[in-house]
Amino acid sequence: MSLDTLYDETHADIYDVTTNAAGPEGTLPLTPEILINRPSGDIFGMTLNAGMGWDPAQLLRKEIMLIGTTGGIRQPDGKPLALGLHTGHYEIEALMAEAARVADECNRLPYASFVSDPCDGRTQGTEGMFDSLPYRNDAAIVFRRLLRSLPNCTAIVGVATCDKGLPGLMMALASMHDQSTIIVPGGATLAPTKGDDAGKVQTIGARFAAGELSLEEASWLGCKACASAGGGCQFLGTAGTSQVVAEGLGLALPHSALSPSGEAVWYEVARASTRAAIALDEKGITTKDILTDKAIENAMVVHAAFGGSTNLLLHLPAIAHAAGCAMPDVNEWTRVNRLVPRLVSVIPNGPVYHPTVRAFMAGGVPEVMLHLRKLGLLNEDVLTVTGMTLKENLDWWETSQRRTKFRQLLVKLDNVEPDDVIMSPELAAKRGLTSTITFPLGNIAPEGSVIKSTAIDASKIDENGIYHHKAKAKVFAAEATAIKAIKSGQIEAGDIMVVMGGGPSGTGMEETYQLTSSLKHVSWGKHVSLITDARFSGVSTGACIGHVGPEALAGGPIGKLRDGDIIEIVVDCRKLEGSVNFLGTEDEEVCAQEGARILAARETHPDLAPAPKLPDDTRLWAALQAASGGTWRGCVYDADRIVKTLQAGMKALQEAQ
Repeated sequence: MSLDTLYDETHADIYDVTTNAAGPEGTLPLTPEILINRPSGDIFGMTLNAGMGWDPAQLLRKEIMLIGTTGGIRQPDGKPLALGLHTGHYEIEALMAEAARVADECNRLPYASFVSDPCDGRTQGTEGMFDSLPYRNDAAIVFRRLLRSLPNCTAIVGVATCDKGLPGLMMALASMHDQSTIIVPGGATLAPTKGDDAGKVQTIGARFAAGELSLEEASWLGCKACASAGGGCQFLGTAGTSQVVAEGLGLALPHSALSPSGEAVWYEVARASTRAAIALDEKGITTKDILTDKAIENAMVVHAAFGGSTNLLLHLPAIAHAAGCAMPDVNEWTRVNRLVPRLVSVIPNGPVYHPTVRAFMAGGVPEVMLHLRKLGLLNEDVLTVTGMTLKENLDWWETSQRRTKFRQLLVKLDNVEPDDVIMSPELAAKRGLTSTITFPLGNIAPEGSVIKSTAIDASKIDENGIYHHKAKAKVFAAEATAIKAIKSGQIEAGDIMVVMGGGPSGTGMEETYQLTSSLKHVSWGKHVSLITDARFSGVSTGACIGHVGPEALAGGPIGKLRDGDIIEIVVDCRKLEGSVNFLGTEDEEVCAQEGARILAARETHPDLAPAPKLPDDTRLWAALQAASGGTWRGCVYDADRIVKTLQAGMKALQEAQ
């Protein structure tokens, strides 16, 4: 390599250089009042805007910020010049362009800024997962800093799709208490006409290793899974659930979540949302008027009715914290899930594995809400981004042309009845749909744990709705060794796997979909249970218990388990009660109370340690969120708690000197 080979000196036009120019045509619309009373930053901002080419005569318009998670470089024909990290952010700029056109038509001065986001699917099983959950807090901080950097902006349109970008954006907008804000959900990737969805396709390695796929089949399936270039994955994972929750909060327009990416209706959601944000601003309706304790409860109810991702147990409390609302705790989640029936049949919960676009076509969030309000489960008096109450929105939806036409289209295009995707409570009960989440306690998880009980294989649940598994443990101190055990045949039907060290202090609370998906899509996987202090992808299924607290590296009992220990798991999928207990060894079985005493006296597992390459910034995130209340408080940064902890620590250090 040399500089002569790096620079292409054959292009003579590089020497055709201009060192000055006349500058933009026209003049700034300045007045003596502006020059005397406005800060210099306002005036310099107009200079910059003229330099970027905006008509200087229009620079006194009210400002609107369009902020999103664009990634990749998309050419005019839609083909990539540079790839994004995932489809969920690759086409976001196209939605923001529609929003910008509407803003201009409405005589607003549009600005656009971007905070891109990673892909949890891309980083599964890699060290990139160490940055996944911590990224959410970082993104929220940068979003907020950008929004505050346009101090005269009164309206904000946020556009995001996926697992960390959308929760981070909602956290940021929730903290903009005195501005008018709205979310444009990035929709869903189209499903392939034939082939696997984007969740199942992540298991082709495990299925090939188990002899259940040929190399040719795996290669073909891997190519086909994402049938459009934009949108979130076709299952109700964290991306889809976050979109649904945004709508449940009243922060997104009715029937905007899970729209088919790249289609005309997808673009119209962006245009309509921009019109709504401007109307809110004109009426003086701001975020604090919409995000209330009642709105948070509505979002929890919608989450339960859809059977959403357990990751929202981390994200919704964080959104509530940013909004200044009460943060839902385990008791609140349990109460809501006991009250609310699951009504939606989509991937990964079933019973029929419809892609999420079909949920949109069947009526989406407002259709589910029609059923919920008949049950008296919604706070209908809350204000939403339409400028109307939830009751008024649902009254409109019930008789709307939009509802009728999309439901008819689902039958015409896919030969699927909308009431088979979004069911009435009566039909859902008849088909065996159970509530979403159970929070098992026990001597392994004294602070609690989470299992998506809807996703346990139905054949493993008895006639009373009970899942019961008692077996010897196979213990792993890292996800990598656990997945190797699955692929090499060391895990068998009937095993209970324990994977420790995956909490915030160990891996940044990694997502272990590599494990759960492998167990789901091998023929014997439904006979295996998994217990971990890590978390799961929203598409995870099976008897998988996560969020075990305290985490192993904080001295939690899970970190003291050994190979061969007897573990008993009991989950009542109807009452939403559960337990996960160590009961001694094969030589000496004991009761749960005695098991707790034995674990307390044990040393931690000798292989337990933070991941060797855990980044320093993730270690810092883990410490800050721990000082703020930890995972059961949403992994937030609570400035008051952190400052108090630091002050106490500094005082103790000074006194020790």
